[in-house]
Amino acid sequence: MRAFVRTALTWLPPLLVLTLAGCATPPPASDPDALAYYNETNDPLEPFNRKMYAVNNALDAAVLRPASIAYKDVLPEFLRTGIHNILGNLHTPVQLSNDMLEGKPRRAGDTYMRFLINTTVGVLGFFDVAKGWGYPDHDADFGMTMAQWGVGPGPYLYLPVLGPNDPRDFAGFGVDIAADPFTWVGQGAVVQGLGYGKWALTALDQRSRLLGEISNIKKTALDPYATFRSLYRQHRTSQIEEMENDNRATVPVWFRQPAADH
Repeated sequence: MRAFVRTALTWLPPLLVLTLAGCATPPPASDPDALAYYNETNDPLEPFNRKMYAVNNALDAAVLRPASIAYKDVLPEFLRTGIHNILGNLHTPVQLSNDMLEGKPRRAGDTYMRFLINTTVGVLGFFDVAKGWGYPDHDADFGMTMAQWGVGPGPYLYLPVLGPNDPRDFAGFGVDIAADPFTWVGQGAVVQGLGYGKWALTALDQRSRLLGEISNIKKTALDPYATFRSLYRQHRTSQIEEMENDNRATVPVWFRQPAADH
């Protein structure tokens, strides 16, 4: 994963240059409807973003979608669910650190209990026992942490491989990678291979879970790019609002509490 981080830092500057070069020109004030739509979508990089969407779409059609279909066809559902649970358990250190940085000690306590229960009773996280014991999972990442600190999302940004994004979440993604123990614990080919294996499995897991939804959007939406942009923002807003509204009282972590109202 260290190599992945170095690679990301290497292509970040040229990516930013290309992004700035791909800015769209705002409509003139004489066209208020077009100007209002431009401001509402907050997508001044749309020419660049649509090119990246096309690149990502080609990569998905050639590699990720076929691999995800094979992954779903070969592995039975219970095994895919177990892998999904293990990947979530491995992400716990990053999730826990963001819970604390967001100032949500109750959520941090739930995350800690989930890791403790699922790693032991749940056989290294294969079974999500903690959910049935009153400790449901929740979302937490550094992009959400920055939102809690008052950092705005910035304009919409579509990136190869990563897909729908914005500057805040892209920066948060980098911080989460740096904070992941797989990035900095141990060394050598075995550790690096485990890190890349975790990344590849995560991509397959996430894509296989969205096979039907993504295919349906591409088949039925008049403008799939705009649909994905809208869905990404709605989902991200929902995640952040759920985190901000979770103000359960802080009690010792071994006392479970009902999940926050949605």
